[in-house]
Amino acid sequence: MATAAPSAASRIAVVTGASSGIGAATARQLAEAGYRVVLTARRKDRIEALAEELTRAGHSAVAYQLDVTDRAAVDEFAGAFKTVGVLVNNAGGALGADPVATGDPADWRTMYETNVLGTLNLTQALLPKLDASGDGVVVVVSSTAGHGTYEGGGGYVAAKHGAHVLAETLRLEIVGRPVRVVEIAPGMVRTDEFALTRFGGDEEKAAKVYEGVAEPLSADDVAETITWAVTRPSHVNVDLLVVRPRAQASNTKVHREQ
Repeated sequence: MATAAPSAASRIAVVTGASSGIGAATARQLAEAGYRVVLTARRKDRIEALAEELTRAGHSAVAYQLDVTDRAAVDEFAGAFKTVGVLVNNAGGALGADPVATGDPADWRTMYETNVLGTLNLTQALLPKLDASGDGVVVVVSSTAGHGTYEGGGGYVAAKHGAHVLAETLRLEIVGRPVRVVEIAPGMVRTDEFALTRFGGDEEKAAKVYEGVAEPLSADDVAETITWAVTRPSHVNVDLLVVRPRAQASNTKVHREQ
């Protein structure tokens, strides 16, 4: 994959939710593309291990324990930077698959706070730093759930619609400033934790999500897509990129082999 080298002013890339899955894969690929990556997540041990891995490989990486829903902590974190080139808002996730009639309001609240308010917190705190770089990029990792609903997905769908609208509105509001706003909306991605977390650690339920699907997307597939979008020339904005496995035609239409 050919990528443009980041400029000196824009080579710091902050990745939220970098402790596993898409976030960790994105941090690795941005580091390989020449960015100084700042890994954030709540699980300190995970991001410290990843930072050490990247450093041993000759890249520049630091870990910063951060809960994106804690605005005071986010503001303190942002104060450490004069400029930032890239912000990848990846922290989020799904909880439960109950219908609207019986869904847990606490799960809905958590999903909204992480997927929407967490993205809002980091974007507001770092937008002046992205501006100051002269060539900033805000990436919102949403989901195909943000573009079409499905039964049992109400809370997650609502949260990801919120993330989509945040990205779309921000792009309108800051046009003319040296910051691009990119939304990447993955479909079915098989990672170690997404479905397992959604179903409260129930391995059988988590496995059924991918049952019969020969090749769901991997975290690396999505990370490569993010890195490609970020490393386009400064005048090229990838407004919205939907990426699914070939076996998935929509949120509710998936080919499963018998």
